[in-house]
Amino acid sequence: MENVTDRTSNPFGMRPPCERFVPGYGDANADFHLVGDHPGVHGGVETEVPFTNAAGRRLLGVLASVGLLDDPDSDAPEVENLYCSYLHLCVADGEPSDDSYIDNERFFDAELRAIGAHVLLPVGERATRYVVRNYTARTIEPFEMGALHATEIRGSGWLVIPVRDPSEWDGDEAERLREALETLLATDYRRETDLGRFLPGEDTYFVR
Repeated sequence: MENVTDRTSNPFGMRPPCERFVPGYGDANADFHLVGDHPGVHGGVETEVPFTNAAGRRLLGVLASVGLLDDPDSDAPEVENLYCSYLHLCVADGEPSDDSYIDNERFFDAELRAIGAHVLLPVGERATRYVVRNYTARTIEPFEMGALHATEIRGSGWLVIPVRDPSEWDGDEAERLREALETLLATDYRRETDLGRFLPGEDTYFVR
């Protein structure tokens, strides 16, 4: 099923209970969903577009190199098959509290399920822990982002590729992520089954 909205920013009209927030941004029918922590970490307070601070643009540069967006330096890049959002979309004064994360997570979860991407790209430890805990059946110990970066974790309906926070990249992280995404894009990464064979006629019917 495809989403009917063609809006790039906040396509589902999320309205969290805060004065300022950075809404989700991108293709509402995307196969790839980039999941950040909060605007204070990954940017967007001024642009209202996730990952538009210096570190975030390093990551967007990698995604641009594999064709998921056009210009990583733009304040409103054109995306292709990519959606970007935050675990905590409200703009906080400093580090959000645990209660604030819990309050924001319902908006993130609703949007994640509305997008229905096949590949989740959580960025940083908090987002990765949340995604692994809630969207896979895996327990990972020790939990070390350097080792998890650009690897594949198969979840319950999603393929998860953790991304080390780009502010901590100090080696070949960009190249490893680029290679992992190029390899994935060259395969059939969609986790779907065609049940059309059980229906009369020749129509296809794909389910996750």
